[in-house]
Amino acid sequence: MFLAGTFTAQAQGDALFKAKCASCHQPHKNGTGPKLFQVRQKWADGGAKEGSIYQWVNNWQNAAASDPYAQTVSTWAPSAMQAFPELKKEDVDAILDWVDSQPEPGAEGAAGATGAATADPLATEEESSMGWIWIILGIIFFTIVVAVGGVRRQLKFAAADDAGEPINESLTYSEEFKTWAWKYRLYVGLTSLVLVISAIVTLFLSGYSIGVVEEYQPSQPIAFPHAIHTGTNGIDCKYCHNSVTLSKSAGLPTVNVCMNCHKQINGRTPAQQEQIAKLYKSAGWDPAGAGKYTGKSKPIIWNKVHVLPDHVYFNHSQHVVVGGIDCKQCHGDMTKMVETAKVQPVSELNKIEGNIPLTRPTMTMGWCIECHGAKEISTGSIDTRNDGYYNEIHKRLLNNDKTLYGSYLKDGKVTVNELGGWECAKCHY
Repeated sequence: MFLAGTFTAQAQGDALFKAKCASCHQPHKNGTGPKLFQVRQKWADGGAKEGSIYQWVNNWQNAAASDPYAQTVSTWAPSAMQAFPELKKEDVDAILDWVDSQPEPGAEGAAGATGAATADPLATEEESSMGWIWIILGIIFFTIVVAVGGVRRQLKFAAADDAGEPINESLTYSEEFKTWAWKYRLYVGLTSLVLVISAIVTLFLSGYSIGVVEEYQPSQPIAFPHAIHTGTNGIDCKYCHNSVTLSKSAGLPTVNVCMNCHKQINGRTPAQQEQIAKLYKSAGWDPAGAGKYTGKSKPIIWNKVHVLPDHVYFNHSQHVVVGGIDCKQCHGDMTKMVETAKVQPVSELNKIEGNIPLTRPTMTMGWCIECHGAKEISTGSIDTRNDGYYNEIHKRLLNNDKTLYGSYLKDGKVTVNELGGWECAKCHY
């Protein structure tokens, strides 16, 4: 017998639950099967026969045939429960003891609110805008300038009157400025020249920023924290982006891929539940009871993050499979990315262990060329790749230009640019 609450019982119950039950049941939430928290008490209160729940686990059909309460339970969901004849009464008690020891997610959230605050990647802070303050300050500054100008004008007229000089009150501000500018034309000319040169230099330098999109992060219809999915839960990138090794595009996961997990998982915090509710709406999923599809689905319109010009060709499978490039080289360490994806600045990419250090801004032509010049196809002779494509290149280089091949191998590796990675037609077509 397992004693409830002992370490052995807890460990045994945890392991058995994960192996036998977790695919359909959760402690505090209905899924494919009903929630299991205090289910023994629920069966007893419902009038189930003694020991019926253990018979149900071993073979639900036998239990339903001999116990009216078990027959009622069998109608809870259209899907039939799997039989577990190998589980003994002690095993079932260990599972249910472990389930009953699990705290409700809401209780954990309340404890976090009163104790140490737990950071929620989906919790959003309201952004405070300073725009209206600058508008007010601008209006105040303009008013002060106009007022000071008027006072100065009146003082000038008063001074001219005291000196007995003629006063031309009909002179406009524009005419007055022209007179002043002509009087001090040397200083005005030098100042204007400096301003013009500064404007030209500024425009010239700003041209280098055209097409630079570092830190670009468009809003998305559903907040997706990569840190939870790839970091905490260890989901491989290729599970969601399943065409990254097969085609030009890495692909975005369909809502059905998301629902493989989220039929059972609806979030622990209100912020998470709000986002997952949007997923359910898109999939046409009603989570009530055992859950069911309503047939009223709506596609999720994700906003593209990494946008290349139409004249640029980039193939994910070529880089990931043939080139052996890790996703983090271009996209950053997604296990730490709390927000939905953005274009990572090159300074952040260079901090990641294993990345090739680069200097040009991310997603620019210089960035790609620099990487092609540093990334190796192979270390040493390219036939060591044991790849038919590179074996053929190796053979042609040996037969046609051994000297050229030897120059490639001087640094101990053959880089992408040495095999044509800097040719315009590789990326532009």
